[in-house]
Amino acid sequence: MTARPDDDSPVDFDCLVFIGRFQPPHLGHLAVIREALLQARQVIVLVGSAWQARSLRNPWRYEERLRMLRSAFEQEDNARLKVVPLLDALYNNDVWVRDVQRKVRDIASPEHARLPRIGLIGASRGQSSYYLSLFPQWESVSVSLVEGISANRIRERLFRSAASAEDYLSTHATHDLPPGVVTRIRTFLEEMPYGQLVEEQHLLDQYRQAWAQAPYPPIFVTVNAVVVQSGHVLLVRRTAAPGKGLYALPGGFVSPHERLMDACLRELRERVRLKVPEAVLKGSLRGQRLFDEPHRSWRGRTLAEAFYFALRPEQQLPQLKPVKGGDHARWVPLAELDPESLFEDHFFIIQDFLGLPADFGGR
Repeated sequence: MTARPDDDSPVDFDCLVFIGRFQPPHLGHLAVIREALLQARQVIVLVGSAWQARSLRNPWRYEERLRMLRSAFEQEDNARLKVVPLLDALYNNDVWVRDVQRKVRDIASPEHARLPRIGLIGASRGQSSYYLSLFPQWESVSVSLVEGISANRIRERLFRSAASAEDYLSTHATHDLPPGVVTRIRTFLEEMPYGQLVEEQHLLDQYRQAWAQAPYPPIFVTVNAVVVQSGHVLLVRRTAAPGKGLYALPGGFVSPHERLMDACLRELRERVRLKVPEAVLKGSLRGQRLFDEPHRSWRGRTLAEAFYFALRPEQQLPQLKPVKGGDHARWVPLAELDPESLFEDHFFIIQDFLGLPADFGGR
């Protein structure tokens, strides 16, 4: 248990904020939180990538990570920890920063008629150090990085195979993970999502092997269509891994001899069979943007050029003709958009074009 500052004992901060994805929470994360508990009366842990669909990069949902984090601390420390979900806004830092500011403001209320002293704590290297620069109104506290612990390597060992996961948990996990997290991961290995993620890891390995002899790491170019009409957006449900069962924007790879717009229109025509004349679609184009977040796709470096079509409101939505053996398309009401059910960064692409707030679809 971390020593608790008494109400009258001097502490450096009223509140320290720690932002991370915690996929999974490891001993490096715990070192930062324990240091925060020593320096502040209250610690706010913002869990990023909340409510996103499961993937090899984000295998555990917010509620699962919350239980993992709580299991690593005793009751007295947990009483001083406020763990809050944080939905990403991949393509708008201002929206994301505003969401962080609002969440901290609502929790760190003034005490004794004075403004609280708030700080942002993180490791001295890695993504946390980037966060420290986004909030100049708060003091920054840098904690030495715990060497030898990598969430990426932990996930690779866990999802390579069930045998690899068991070997890691039995031999090396105690150097990386707190006991409560190990226990919860063992339970997760018996659940259906684990098997789906192992399947995706195998596909990813095959994909990488196919490009292993390329002289340079490949960069893929894709297109996506954001088609909106009368408060609905056109989505397809994926029928195969990766992302089997998730909704996605219509789209695909660009052929060697076609323009990006032509590739997008071809996908709508061939894969979705959208019953809207091409001239009408072109006349409804309201935006076009490149989406290039480095981790946006499981394939590796993948650039997506997205086109936003705002069709004129009508009593009836355009018909969609099913494609034999293909993904199933449907019109989804905007109010029903759920980040957990959308593939890769497709929720954030929709969010960017439509101006949806950072907590849209949040719990």
